[in-house]
Amino acid sequence: MRKCGCKTEAAFSMAEAMIATVVLGIAAAGVLLPFTSGAAVRADGMRRTLAAKLAAGLMERIISTPFEQIVDNFNGYTEPQGSVKDATGTAFTSPGYAKFSIAASCQYVYVPQESGPPLQSKFILATVRVYYDGRQVAAVSRLITK
Repeated sequence: MRKCGCKTEAAFSMAEAMIATVVLGIAAAGVLLPFTSGAAVRADGMRRTLAAKLAAGLMERIISTPFEQIVDNFNGYTEPQGSVKDATGTAFTSPGYAKFSIAASCQYVYVPQESGPPLQSKFILATVRVYYDGRQVAAVSRLITK
């Protein structure tokens, strides 16, 4: 029998439980936020690394082409999104490469000090650009000589 009308059991009220849930939710968001932004940075870094490898692969194909055929074969060259190739020219089938595309330009460079017949260049400027989902993520340029 109770004489004072006091509770004998200690327990949380509904309001206290709700406040604790809100505080824990805010704390969890503060702890998890750096991890989600870190994952986005990591994914962007991986895309850039793959893009650099793709650009280097196409540049190797350009360099291994005979000098006289480079501009004809690679000026305006493109590999559309989802159809990029490795250094041997084999298309990648991995879904990780699905959003990549590549564009190359190769132009003769004329140097006024060059000797020899006029308008016969000894240099080609090759530029390879790699895009991920339409946004450029890597570019490689190289001056090629005979």
